[in-house]
Amino acid sequence: MNAPMPPVCNPQRQSGVMLIEALIGLLIFSIGILAMIGMQATAFSASADAKNRADAAAFANRIISEIWMSIDRTSDGSIATSLNTFALNTTGTDCAFSGGQADATNTGVAAWVSAVTDTTTGLLGATANMQQISVATGSQNLVTVTVCWRTPQDLRARRHQVMTNVF
Repeated sequence: MNAPMPPVCNPQRQSGVMLIEALIGLLIFSIGILAMIGMQATAFSASADAKNRADAAAFANRIISEIWMSIDRTSDGSIATSLNTFALNTTGTDCAFSGGQADATNTGVAAWVSAVTDTTTGLLGATANMQQISVATGSQNLVTVTVCWRTPQDLRARRHQVMTNVF
């Protein structure tokens, strides 16, 4: 009885298989590298956005601190008068404000706007008409500070808003 012969490997049929395996491995590696580059770009964008938001919060807190330190607290009327000197761009909506500064003698507001809109240390794409300080005097003395900026890839301005009561 004859034993069956093992199949004979034809070297012609095997040629190129190693090359195909290497190309598939290179394709998978390339897709992985491209995914990592995409994740790095997303992380960079998120980091830049977080920095802008932190800077906006710092600018808002800066003007609120100045308001708290600068108002005249001798009477309710003097508090209201002092607060109204900080009003800026009181009309408009959605980071398109107008009206300018209510009291031109308040240099603190002008310095604050200059700092926010500075091209090297301020917020990217921020303009003077994008910033607002709204004052509602009365029983609550509500001050609302809106800081806006627009990065080149933004379709709409971004906004950070802080509200505080001043007594």
